[in-house]
Amino acid sequence: MILTAVLQAIGLFAATNIDDIIVLSLFFARGAGQRGTTARIMAGQYLGFAGILVAAILVTIGAGAFLPPAAIPYFGLIPLGIGLWAAWEAWRGDDDDDDDEAKVAGKKVGVWTVAGVTFANGGDNIGVYTPVFLSVEPLAVVAYCVIFLALVAVLVALAKFVATRPPIAEVLERWEGILFPIVLIGLGIVILVSGGAFGL
Repeated sequence: MILTAVLQAIGLFAATNIDDIIVLSLFFARGAGQRGTTARIMAGQYLGFAGILVAAILVTIGAGAFLPPAAIPYFGLIPLGIGLWAAWEAWRGDDDDDDDEAKVAGKKVGVWTVAGVTFANGGDNIGVYTPVFLSVEPLAVVAYCVIFLALVAVLVALAKFVATRPPIAEVLERWEGILFPIVLIGLGIVILVSGGAFGL
């Protein structure tokens, strides 16, 4: 049971943060040769991601306090909708990862810059994490957050690795367009079915 929850948290983090590897690798490329680049990017990523988690938790608390329990499973429509939209964009070839360079263009590699870009890039994360947090116990939410925060360091390390290997970045971009919608569509269906939404 615990192992399953850990694996679910890892899978959810991976699916919602593959695009961050590309963005962070661009920050590493910009800060190449500057002292303290890794520390600034790490600190900025932690600040930005902590902001994402706080936002998701606040939305979860608000929804849990004001909505009847029967409405909670319908939050599964959020990741389902995001996943279907991502699949549609991938099918049409409208991959927004082409704009990754624009996200860091003209920006110095500073802690608050990285934090701002990370938070701004995390709208989907908030939309996905909220239904998950609503569907589990408070202790599980804490466990998810701890695992996510531990994985942020892994994310930054991977981004640093990718920064010096452009072919890997290209593969990640290609697979992100496939993995992201599949995981979110599956997650949305699981939340809807397990909560009995629509009489399922």
